[in-house]
Amino acid sequence: MDDFTEQTAQEAADTPSNGRPRRFDWVRRRFSRRTLTRLEATSLTEMLDRLEFAECENDKVSVEAMLDITGRRSFGPMLLVPGLLVLSPVSGVPGVPTLSGAMVLLLSVQLLIGRQHFWMPRWVLKRGVSQRRLLQAFRFMRPPARWIDRLVKPRMRWLVESHAVYAVAAICALVALTMPPLELVPFAATAAGIAITTFGLALIGRDGLLAMLAFIFCGVTGALLAQAVL
Repeated sequence: MDDFTEQTAQEAADTPSNGRPRRFDWVRRRFSRRTLTRLEATSLTEMLDRLEFAECENDKVSVEAMLDITGRRSFGPMLLVPGLLVLSPVSGVPGVPTLSGAMVLLLSVQLLIGRQHFWMPRWVLKRGVSQRRLLQAFRFMRPPARWIDRLVKPRMRWLVESHAVYAVAAICALVALTMPPLELVPFAATAAGIAITTFGLALIGRDGLLAMLAFIFCGVTGALLAQAVL
């Protein structure tokens, strides 16, 4: 049965005896069939697929193009963009960890104050990365991404839904503050990238166990950094 036939059959089932469709039934059908979720990436591999097709201008892929193609509706996909930038070899480019940290901090603070739509300043959206470097980095990340996607599944959802998301945002904001100073040491921001990417992946995959591992990783890493400084 094709989509049109299926939709027609569903509309007929939703039509009462008086011949007039029930009010707002189309809203219920749209959400029950989960058609809105496909507007955003639902796995790490799909994120990489979408980012590879981000619009390029003068051999530069802007942050705005990345966000446009991966989705701007939810915290998880938007968190994955800066997380992947820092986790990938692109993090060796000067300024990338600081840019990613600014993005994560802005997203996290907006979620914590209850904004329904995420906003980014133009100076962040217009920053870009070389397309050649980006594609090379994503090719490097594809094998582990496929392996990770096989492990991610919905479980322990109480850690990635409702008020738990605010705890994730608070930790991400703290991690974001460490990125600019970590940029002074080449590739030292990778640990922050692991944490941010793991949180983002946990949110889009509804995987509470993955979120718990990210919390533990942040706690252990923070303790080690504090011990090293003190």
